[in-house]
Amino acid sequence: MLRFLAMRIASALPVMVILSLVTFAIIQAPPGDYADYIRSQLINQGGASFAEADAQAQAYRVEHGLDKPLPVQYVNWIAGIVTRGDFGYSLYYNKPVAAVVGERLPRTLLLALVCHLLASVLGITFGIWAATRQYTWIDSTLSAISFLGMTVPRFLMALIIVYLLVFQFNVSEIGSFFSPQYGGAPWSWAKFADLVKHVWPVVAIATFGGLAYNMRVMRGNLLDTLNAQYVETAKAKGLTGGAVVMRHAVPNALHPLIMYQGVVLPYMLTGEIETAIIFALPTVGPAIVGSMAVGDVYVTATFMMVLSATLIVGNIIADMLLALLDPRVRQFGES
Repeated sequence: MLRFLAMRIASALPVMVILSLVTFAIIQAPPGDYADYIRSQLINQGGASFAEADAQAQAYRVEHGLDKPLPVQYVNWIAGIVTRGDFGYSLYYNKPVAAVVGERLPRTLLLALVCHLLASVLGITFGIWAATRQYTWIDSTLSAISFLGMTVPRFLMALIIVYLLVFQFNVSEIGSFFSPQYGGAPWSWAKFADLVKHVWPVVAIATFGGLAYNMRVMRGNLLDTLNAQYVETAKAKGLTGGAVVMRHAVPNALHPLIMYQGVVLPYMLTGEIETAIIFALPTVGPAIVGSMAVGDVYVTATFMMVLSATLIVGNIIADMLLALLDPRVRQFGES
């Protein structure tokens, strides 16, 4: 198993290098950089002439290495990460990129994991419920919910909820995790309840899509499994319906969902990012959009690399789980 894990990690390293190169190239493709943003700010808000603003922009570009060719910028960025753990300096936030990531990534991952747990538990439960009651009104209702969850865009659901909260229920505290009185207060049940009150739309929307997928896959696989010969044999031996489903059918129907764990964390992260942008929560999503808007390439590239890393790590975890369940997967990976 350790050899299997080592091979998966070794194969992931070249992928990360390629992803970093492609990500950096794509981010740098649009014309302009942060120095151009500074020049426009000096002209529009500072009242400087074009010559004065351009001179300051050029000086800023030279000071921070933005005047160097793209390959040199990329090599310097990667060298800083590998040798010093330095992801660069955020020009927009005026702090190291690692500090920006450290502030926003834990919140994003925590929200994504909560959404994943809720989507898995509820989706699998509803999938079992629907499969064991095929063609009933329960099955039809859950299938309709699954269809909506997989087809309605998450940003549209977020916009609808924002409209209802702001214009129908007069909610003003949108765009933060806590109310002002709980911002710096120690943790308590009241503060936790206030947190839930602020983040429930993001959690609900991101969970809805994952729940729909889990429910749809679990229902379809469980229906196929219930028609298998070994299930009929278990019934013939006198086992109750519940025992047959939970002890024999459900474990085998879970295999595709275990494979899905390889992409579920990035899926939940993108769901959280989409809705967090609409709600302007201080997580990864608004930081990516804001940094891209002003040409703060190191923040954008680092966040994109982190999202890519979660996909690779998720696939490694999925491979490990499948290898634990099925030795043939482990033998194939070692061959």
